[in-house]
Amino acid sequence: MFKKKVLVVIAILMVTASINAQGLYVGPQLGWQKASSADAGKVMFGAAARIKLSDALGIEGSINYRQEDYNNGDVTVTSYPVMVTGMFYPISIVYGAIGFGWYNTSFAYSSSLHQLGITDQTEQKVGWHFGAGVELPLSGSVSSPNTILTADIRYVFLNYAFQQFPGSDNLKSDFIVITVGLLFSL
Repeated sequence: MFKKKVLVVIAILMVTASINAQGLYVGPQLGWQKASSADAGKVMFGAAARIKLSDALGIEGSINYRQEDYNNGDVTVTSYPVMVTGMFYPISIVYGAIGFGWYNTSFAYSSSLHQLGITDQTEQKVGWHFGAGVELPLSGSVSSPNTILTADIRYVFLNYAFQQFPGSDNLKSDFIVITVGLLFSL
């Protein structure tokens, strides 16, 4: 038991030292997202925090707000995805991304669907994503920037559980998101 505690303390110290050496960045994100079966693409916004663990590895945490309509406005879906993304940097400004998100999602159905006995609902769901992006230093040195401009594209696998109504069998909720962020060093 004592060995486990010592290993946990050592791991925490190593991560803390790595964070201090590589940097913690936080800032706003703005994006455009479009689900497979959504009526149209929409703007989304939120915030992100990135930690560079080494020159080749990083972690990002983000929270966003997104809303989309399905079936000609019969269903409005609102969600607040909280995402964790592992990032790997084959070169210093280009990264690959893979991770998962927790989606707290509300479904608001139209009055015509309410007449069919369908009620609004809220659910929590986990989705997976992968993608790639660029990270451009705007101020400070290249190896230790103060401000970073980020841009990426991600594909998210997310299978919503729509209530059954005419046309709901064909609705697909996987989506593409393109984001731009401005991250500041802490």
